[in-house]
Amino acid sequence: MLPYVIGVTGASAQPLAERSLQLLLKQGRCVHLVLSRGAHNVFRAEQNLTIPVDPESQVQFWREHLSENGGELICHRWNNQAACIASGSFRTKAMIIVPCSMGTVGRINAGIAGDLIERCADVHLKEGRKLVIVPREMPFNLIHLRNLTALAEAGVKIAAPIPAWYTQPKSLEEMIDFLVVRLFDGLEEDLAPLKRWEGSKQ
Repeated sequence: MLPYVIGVTGASAQPLAERSLQLLLKQGRCVHLVLSRGAHNVFRAEQNLTIPVDPESQVQFWREHLSENGGELICHRWNNQAACIASGSFRTKAMIIVPCSMGTVGRINAGIAGDLIERCADVHLKEGRKLVIVPREMPFNLIHLRNLTALAEAGVKIAAPIPAWYTQPKSLEEMIDFLVVRLFDGLEEDLAPLKRWEGSKQ
């Protein structure tokens, strides 16, 4: 099975990235993970997590932090544009940027590849592969909306992390699971059981 690429930027929603990674590994998937410089800072500020930059040390960190030994995990430095995933000849199933900052959205739309996440996004666009962006901002301003619209027109799936209440979530963890599972529905992955809308009983 082809690998996934997960990019994590400095927007505020890192638990969605953590759960996405955990569930993919639990399903035995191969994941190439890239944290931006800003993502390292947000993890430290919001969750008091200092994540190693060195790829091998980071793999060990995630295995221990998520208590998950399944699948295959490859971590990359944010500035390593010589990484395998920076080339169009390296085949992938899809790339998911979760969460995705509006700065990253703007640079991808402008064709700017300032780091490995942006380069990988550019590769997925030029190769016609699936690219899913999870924008984390509220409210959107007109520039945000125009950038997101341009990316949607280029074939990017925009999956804003908007919760649903019909599942009657009892905890933040249940809400995170709903958002992550719905995110991967569009990639034909059934990562975890989910209470789905069944329609009116009347």
